[in-house]
Amino acid sequence: MEEEAIQQRIIELSVEHRDLDDVIAQLTALSGHNELLVRRLKKKKLAIKDQILQLQIQLVPDIPA
Repeated sequence: MEEEAIQQRIIELSVEHRDLDDVIAQLTALSGHNELLVRRLKKKKLAIKDQILQLQIQLVPDIPA
């Protein structure tokens, strides 16, 4: 994947991550919210964060030892 495509994907994932954060906050603010749904969304949010970190690692050039 070329650098520009990686950066674009990071942006897309970051937006999705932020959107999930908003949804989770709204759900937890409701009384009687679906705890299973919240846990699934948090797990998905964490997976997206991991994807972002892996893509960011691809952007950093290897530094010779």
